[in-house]
Amino acid sequence: MRIEEKIRPRWRLRVEFCLLGVAAYLIFCSAAAVAQQPKVKDLPFARGEELVYQAEFSRALLRRVDVAEFRFNSTSEHIARGADDPIILHLTGDVVSKGLFPRIAGFKFHQHIESTADAEPFTTLRTMRSEEQGKRVRQIEAVFDHQARKATWTERQPNQRTTSIDFTEPIQDVLTAIYFLRIQNLEPGKSFEVLLSDSGRVYRVPVNVTERKTMDTAVGRVKAIRVEPALFGDDALLHIRGQLSIWLTEDERHLPVRAQLKVEIGTFDIKLKRVTYSDATAK
Repeated sequence: MRIEEKIRPRWRLRVEFCLLGVAAYLIFCSAAAVAQQPKVKDLPFARGEELVYQAEFSRALLRRVDVAEFRFNSTSEHIARGADDPIILHLTGDVVSKGLFPRIAGFKFHQHIESTADAEPFTTLRTMRSEEQGKRVRQIEAVFDHQARKATWTERQPNQRTTSIDFTEPIQDVLTAIYFLRIQNLEPGKSFEVLLSDSGRVYRVPVNVTERKTMDTAVGRVKAIRVEPALFGDDALLHIRGQLSIWLTEDERHLPVRAQLKVEIGTFDIKLKRVTYSDATAK
């Protein structure tokens, strides 16, 4: 059996399988388990930020094959709702197959996510997601009502269906969770869980903060914190066996500089290629 034939059926999982990890999917933390969140003005990504990642796949004789690119953008706007002039964040994430991925998996994919979040307290307001896997197209939208604490998920393609679920605070989606993680005070040895809503369900995601490590990255040699969210299992977000590790810088930006996803079909290494800011004064 050729390796393409062996791998292809298992790639029919949701695209989040490759993403989240970051990334994305990449990820997670609970406000009840960490120190107080910083003020909105201290959020580096609120000033406009773009993160670009390269994903490589390894298995047996296949070593570090380029398979996908991740791109995350953030912008913000002030909404006149009172004296404090709150900030609303607009976040987008794209994952696109490239390189040898179509040959290995048997299809191309593109996932696009748009999330709107309230910056303080940091929580999801709205999610829009589109997925293209070969000829298959899926479109999903979610609206989070924080007064009623109810989320409404609507799938528009390929079938029309709506699901309403109750949630407790704070609630995140697969994209806002990346940024939510970055504003926390992470300390090795801590364990906690995050509430994550996706596709009409709410998941409790256990998280371990495991170690500090000095790493060579696209932003230089940095000290990083390793985080391991438990995304795998029968009742988890991904119904397969696997392990995800994410490294974030220890500086004020908490940049995700690397993620590694280990699953039965092989290992995905996701590394930061570049970071840019629309505000020239941002660091």
